[in-house]
Amino acid sequence: MPTDADTRDFHEQLKAILPRLRVYALSLTRDRDAADDLVHDTVVKALTGRASFEPGTNLSAWVFRIQRNEFISGLRRQRPTVPVDSAVAESLSHQPHQESRLVMREFMSAFGKLAPTQREALLLAVLEGQSYEVIAAHTGVSVGTVKSRISRARDTLERLLLAGDTGTRSASRSERPSREPDATDSDPARERS
Repeated sequence: MPTDADTRDFHEQLKAILPRLRVYALSLTRDRDAADDLVHDTVVKALTGRASFEPGTNLSAWVFRIQRNEFISGLRRQRPTVPVDSAVAESLSHQPHQESRLVMREFMSAFGKLAPTQREALLLAVLEGQSYEVIAAHTGVSVGTVKSRISRARDTLERLLLAGDTGTRSASRSERPSREPDATDSDPARERS
């Protein structure tokens, strides 16, 4: 534990090296105000860390090391920044892909709920760009049926995507996408009622 004499000796030695600390601070900072601040911070750190100084060792070397470290820490805190033009910044960053993947997942889920005949007609018309006549000849139905299937497919996709009901759970009868009536759909019991 340091005695009063050790403490007085420490303070006297610290006062004696203050002019040299200021000269060194000026050589580091090249600015009088910054040099004064650096000397102040150095003395505060030296007084605070007095317990870590070993009597009998070189006090000026210890204090100069504190000043040097404090200067380097200050440079790190005030790291220079370069203004970046917004066009350059945009070219360096990438747009997030999460949202587009979610949209595609919702679309594929809704598309999977379409009747197979509607999916086929919509794919041939939209993706392959085929005319209604070519699709009708390919599927073996009339042009009016092709138009109806594509229209119903678009309406169902819009309803499913806007309602947000594209989950994989099974839809109730009223939520299922409409499909084209076939010749096999006629039910004599329904026709009587």
